[in-house]
Amino acid sequence: MRVRRVRVGSLQAGTVRLVGQEAHHLARVLRLAPGDPVQAFDGSGLVADGVVAGVEEGAVNLTLEAPREGEREAPIRVTLAVALLKGDKLAGVVRQATELGVHAVQLVHARRADVPTLGAAKAKRWARIAEEAAKQSGRSSVLEVRDPVPLRDVVGTEPTWIADPRGDRFYGDVVDAWLEEGQEAVTIVTGPEGGFEPGEVTELVEQGAVAVRFGARILRAETAPIALAAALLGRVDG
Repeated sequence: MRVRRVRVGSLQAGTVRLVGQEAHHLARVLRLAPGDPVQAFDGSGLVADGVVAGVEEGAVNLTLEAPREGEREAPIRVTLAVALLKGDKLAGVVRQATELGVHAVQLVHARRADVPTLGAAKAKRWARIAEEAAKQSGRSSVLEVRDPVPLRDVVGTEPTWIADPRGDRFYGDVVDAWLEEGQEAVTIVTGPEGGFEPGEVTELVEQGAVAVRFGARILRAETAPIALAAALLGRVDG
């Protein structure tokens, strides 16, 4: 029998009462009944196995075992710093990044990104997409979508790689060196539809970022972050 997954705000052994959207989904959409198995996760790394204990009008009661660390989180922490993209392209980035095991998506203002503002409705939708993708992919953590910041602010204490077709170093070589050093966190920066302006790349490199190139082809703005994340996470997730 398929085990349905449900997000619970605070995991604990014993009876947990769900109301609202999660209860409606379990009872009315999935039509779970007492005794059906579930797996609860808190979105921060913990999971707990359990069963449906009872279904009431507007509520579902679960009986959960003791919480434990999830087993499907990546052993490294990857943050994708992605320039704001037109239309609904970021929805796909958020969904696929979650499935791959990315830790967070940091949205970025770039000069060629023709997206001046971020509406509250889109931010809410991306958060919902990340949660749904976490359920589907078996993750115990939900990817965080962070509010946009200026490009210059993405370089922090952890290594930062900026995707640039003219980059001095090949991405695979940079990944190899990073893994040999035993690093555990990295930020990967990708640009808007028109790419970064040369001055933007130079500014980040001067702050300590590494400009990396990825293969011989030019990737679309919504493809690049997923391709780079997959190439890295595929090396460590086995």
